[in-house]
Amino acid sequence: MKGLKKIALATAVAAAPFAAHADMKALDDSAMGNVTGQSGVSIELETEVSIGEFRYTDDGYLSVNDIFIGGGTVERDGSGNVTGVSGLLDDLLIDIDVEADGDAFIDVHSISGAPIDFAVGVGSASLNATDGSGDTTLLASNIGIEGGLAQLNIRVDTATDDLIMNVGFNVTDMDMDVDFLGVNIRDMRVMGTNFLETGGAGVDPADPTTLANAYAFATITVGKGTSAATGGDALEIAIPEFRADIIVGAVEIGGASIGSFQMDNLAVTNTNMKVYGH
Repeated sequence: MKGLKKIALATAVAAAPFAAHADMKALDDSAMGNVTGQSGVSIELETEVSIGEFRYTDDGYLSVNDIFIGGGTVERDGSGNVTGVSGLLDDLLIDIDVEADGDAFIDVHSISGAPIDFAVGVGSASLNATDGSGDTTLLASNIGIEGGLAQLNIRVDTATDDLIMNVGFNVTDMDMDVDFLGVNIRDMRVMGTNFLETGGAGVDPADPTTLANAYAFATITVGKGTSAATGGDALEIAIPEFRADIIVGAVEIGGASIGSFQMDNLAVTNTNMKVYGH
């Protein structure tokens, strides 16, 4: 019986393509016009990135060392030196669509619906000579940035050839040593424009207007422009509006705090920058 069952199964599998093909018919143009497919692509992502050195070279060079990008918190050793990040950059869902007008639209948000936590650590940034003198200036070190991403969408607009980015984020903790000035920044936060007015009130998921309690929002447009000075092509970056509350827990000089400060309702508007070589 087992042998007969195997023969019957093999026969059925072999015959299936022919049986299916017997009922297949070519679709005419009218029928094809009524067929629609699933549009767009979605990508779920989790990652952790580390870079030993990023170097920009002109005559001398700028070196940024020990870069860590992930989630959770920035990790430090007993001396306060940045050693990494505690977790993955995760809970990411990226939706990509090419719309009917040709625009490419990328929307980055979380799978869970909660803001995406991120952590960035940088060991040091320095300027370095290449003329044989060995001169170097340590600009900053032990940079740690932790925060959340509430909104990120990017559009490539075919009508203007511009890249338009809308972003909502906060920085819940930032520490850095500005070595060449002898100044340390501690417990810096970049929050929404209602953060100080509401006494640091959180976000109510049922009320989108409360996002401004905790998250700063900005629109950034990037495209090709023309230099006013040279008349040549330039990379043009426009920030129509950026608003935030900024709080610095302590400014240290000589290892001792000289106090704290805050900026309520900081507004950066109508900003336009053109970048080109010389």
